[in-house]
Amino acid sequence: MTTNTATESLLHKGSGLQVVVGLGQSGLSVAQYLTKQGYQVAVTDNQVNPTLADQLPAAAEIRQFGAIDADLLQRAARIIISPGISLKTPAVAAAKEASIPVVSDIQLFCEACRVPIVAITGSNAKSTVTTLVGQMAADAGVNVGVGGNIGVPALTLLSNTEMELAVIELSSFQLETVTNLGAQVATVLNMSPDHLDRHGDMLGYHQAKHRIFQGAKSVVINREDALTRPLVADNLPRLSTGIHAPDKGQYGLITDSEGQTYLARGTERLLSADKLRIKGRHNLLNAQAALALGELAGLPLDSMLATLQSFTGLEHRCEYVATIAGIDYFNDSKGTNIGSTMAAVEGLGAVYAPKDGKLLLILGGQGKGQQFGELTPFINQYVSQVLFIGEDSQQIEQHLRAARINDDEVSMHQCQTLEGAFATIQQVTKSSLSQVQAVLLSPACASFDQFSGFAERGKYFSQLVNQLDKAS
Repeated sequence: MTTNTATESLLHKGSGLQVVVGLGQSGLSVAQYLTKQGYQVAVTDNQVNPTLADQLPAAAEIRQFGAIDADLLQRAARIIISPGISLKTPAVAAAKEASIPVVSDIQLFCEACRVPIVAITGSNAKSTVTTLVGQMAADAGVNVGVGGNIGVPALTLLSNTEMELAVIELSSFQLETVTNLGAQVATVLNMSPDHLDRHGDMLGYHQAKHRIFQGAKSVVINREDALTRPLVADNLPRLSTGIHAPDKGQYGLITDSEGQTYLARGTERLLSADKLRIKGRHNLLNAQAALALGELAGLPLDSMLATLQSFTGLEHRCEYVATIAGIDYFNDSKGTNIGSTMAAVEGLGAVYAPKDGKLLLILGGQGKGQQFGELTPFINQYVSQVLFIGEDSQQIEQHLRAARINDDEVSMHQCQTLEGAFATIQQVTKSSLSQVQAVLLSPACASFDQFSGFAERGKYFSQLVNQLDKAS
């Protein structure tokens, strides 16, 4: 272990030592925030030379790098842990056993924030909904801060002294150390297996997500997903969303006699689905969630509907790339779990099914212990070609076969890499019998076996699509 400017006299100075565990962006924001508050701050990280170390404030003099310093944690008055560090890390677990408080930057934020908080989590779509609600607020003239898991550390938002509303995306890792968030409105958008290697099982994952409801003044729930419903008092204001016609005052979808679908609140048709630039049924649910959250945060409906019509979605999240030789290409590289891929397949599949079209789906990467057989009903309904890439490609195919994939309707191909997948795409789509009208990269897996992250994977996919375009 390396020690930078750490001394015994500093460690024993006072009784309020704040120890920051993990020096990523959130850890850096915590160190900067706490030193400004006048606290004595120490930082420890597994890396010998953390890349952000040179941005630490000079007042954070105690720096233990190369491993999480167990002795340092035992001397802490409070530990602020970064979301990437598991609570089961031995040094952290020992500190908890010694009754030393372990919190996250989100806990510090919610204790210091003096404006209403819109708190958003879910297995999928939380970045899309967070961005959309933030844009709705900004377009309505509200001075809004948008951050958390979406990229800007929550504590950084506090530097905006004019902020009137905070819209925060929260991961299960962040929520497991949050108590009594006290949001103006909170939601769990959806629940499907993810991060079970960290949380142990679905119950642990569910419990972490539902900490978002502690102290909430109102909630938004998804009628299609019972796991999104909080165990809170029934008299708490709540709105619901869903794919069916809604009850009075709730959000849902209404389809008229000509087959046109509308976003609706009760019996009121708010906006035709074809006016949205984001496509797929899953995005109709995302739009409803944003409207419901915005309503409970006090945003005007007309302004929110105007924002919806101009919103183009986020990179790597069912992002339209190009149409080549009559086939649409979509980059959903952010689809890193089966729930996200289910939503993308069902959402886009329903767009092409009325035209007798099918999807070509690219799956694979690092599977994170998921059971991929759950994708089978969606693939059987909407997909004609499945292309496997990455580390767990063979296992994913085995799961689908065990779950009775329809071999007569669905062809499966082991391609190893994205380059291999594109070679196969050119072969299968040239067939006169091909039903493929859209190619969807939605891997349901992490990307670290072949890429630095989902963004690099998505950019490479788009690059390969553009090469196809130039060759056509």
